[in-house]
Amino acid sequence: MKKSFKCLLGLILMLSFIFVGCNVPNLQTSNKETVQDKLLVHYIDVGQGDSILIQSKNKNLLIDAGPRSSSKDLINYLKKNNIKKLDYVIATHPHEDHIGGMADVINTFEIGEFYAPKKTHTTKTYENMVKALQNKKLKIIATNYETKSLDLGDEIIGDFLAPVKSEYDNLNNYSTVLKVTCGDNSFLFTGDAEKDSEKEILQKNIDVKADVIKLGHHGSSTSSSNEFLDKVNPSIAVASLGKGNDYGHPHKETIDKMKNRKITFYRTDELGTIVLSSDGKTITKK
Repeated sequence: MKKSFKCLLGLILMLSFIFVGCNVPNLQTSNKETVQDKLLVHYIDVGQGDSILIQSKNKNLLIDAGPRSSSKDLINYLKKNNIKKLDYVIATHPHEDHIGGMADVINTFEIGEFYAPKKTHTTKTYENMVKALQNKKLKIIATNYETKSLDLGDEIIGDFLAPVKSEYDNLNNYSTVLKVTCGDNSFLFTGDAEKDSEKEILQKNIDVKADVIKLGHHGSSTSSSNEFLDKVNPSIAVASLGKGNDYGHPHKETIDKMKNRKITFYRTDELGTIVLSSDGKTITKK
């Protein structure tokens, strides 16, 4: 009897294990489906520069392409994330640390629409970008605060907030500023926009409130004014910059602002590529 009982018990345990094991893949599949429904924002580590990949369920948006020195790493990262087409590409402004890898991106991937401020530059980097666009018969759609919003699907919208004016003394202030809204969550991308641009955005009474801000100009003290941060009121800030860079980014003044405001501060020079996801309610660091 004891032997029969042990056999029966063993059989029950074995069947329980089998059924539990069969359920595991379904749980994993369910998790994958949930992940696919989220908005993913990749703050890609390109050293001293900016490149951000934004993925909704059906569309891909790339903001900037980092410096030329990181071009191969950027291309590999995009391919690793199964990017074949970029529905939208934005060159925030024509500085090398933002468009250095842009020609390679244009040459490598299918591009839907290409956006940039109405500001040319005389550098070889800018010329290469324009030639790559011409070769693919792509036109530059000029950006300003009145540019038509981007439709990323599933009611995820990208609104252009800047530049406000058509002429600036400082190239950084031509930066395209974009706010992406996903349900109750929002992300602000500022390029290298400095305090003058921030002030103009506020004077226009543009809604800049956002959960996450990509700090302007790599966390420099020339951006992220107190007035601007008050209106954005983010819970998370991200700075894209190179380790031990020659500019001292992020500046102590900006770091102190993050600490004093209790803003969670992520830096690519410390963490490498940073990926945030949103389900429209909650933002999670991957």
